[in-house]
Amino acid sequence: MLGIALALTATYLVAEVIGAFVFNSLALLSDAAHMLTDVAALVIALLAIRIGQRAADDQRTFGYKRFEILAAAFNALLLFAVAIYVLVEAIQRFSEPEPVQSTGMMIVAAIGLVVNLMSMRLLTAGKEASLNVKGAYLEVWADMIGSVGVIIGALAIRFTGWTWVDPVVAVLIGLWVLPRTWVLLRDTINVLLEGVPRGIKLPELRKAIGGLPGVAGVHDLHVWSTTTEDVSCTAHVTLTEGADADRVRKAIAGTLDERFGIEHTTIQTETPGEVCGDDEHLHP
Repeated sequence: MLGIALALTATYLVAEVIGAFVFNSLALLSDAAHMLTDVAALVIALLAIRIGQRAADDQRTFGYKRFEILAAAFNALLLFAVAIYVLVEAIQRFSEPEPVQSTGMMIVAAIGLVVNLMSMRLLTAGKEASLNVKGAYLEVWADMIGSVGVIIGALAIRFTGWTWVDPVVAVLIGLWVLPRTWVLLRDTINVLLEGVPRGIKLPELRKAIGGLPGVAGVHDLHVWSTTTEDVSCTAHVTLTEGADADRVRKAIAGTLDERFGIEHTTIQTETPGEVCGDDEHLHP
């Protein structure tokens, strides 16, 4: 289903870019930039499934899951470049209006609306089973709004002759895309910098570990993700006197899984008085 939706969306993207220049419509070009997010979301979803399933090796011990993040970051940067171009061109057209072929503009946008509806139909079945598919579904849904905006703009130009409507629609679509593009770029940068994933508050996590029986203290606590979904945690935990190390580690792992959704944990326990990193002490 992802493959079919990608083929439909990519084909229309090419057609919309061509239509934007043939019919001299900045609104179509702006909507094409938004359509590019749909194509990227679908490609990322497919790559996450295909490439992400490759096993880790001696060179890439985390596997290939982060390829999804690199693709998303590239997509965000490309969208910023296109959005800036559209906004600059729109400002120029406000001062020097250019003729727009509203009929062709409306036909291309109507075709885009149909393609979006078809893609949404294809992705509906899998959107609850995969966050990647759900993200692609939401991108297509949002682009449908852009297609409706272009159609309304084309009708306004056709019946009023107000060519300034075209750059206005282009700017509105650009303003609709830019905040979501910024969120995408912000999230990918956070993953690449191995920052704490969104939705997890480190003080709460530290408090949850520190409140477990047998835990005297927590330090060297790190939480990061290789993708938007694969979260990992490492920590050094100082045990109370007489605490069972294995039992404490299992309790910590269970708490992180149940409360924070962190399945991959590495917990190093230390007896009271040990110094982290001191070669004279073994860390069980």
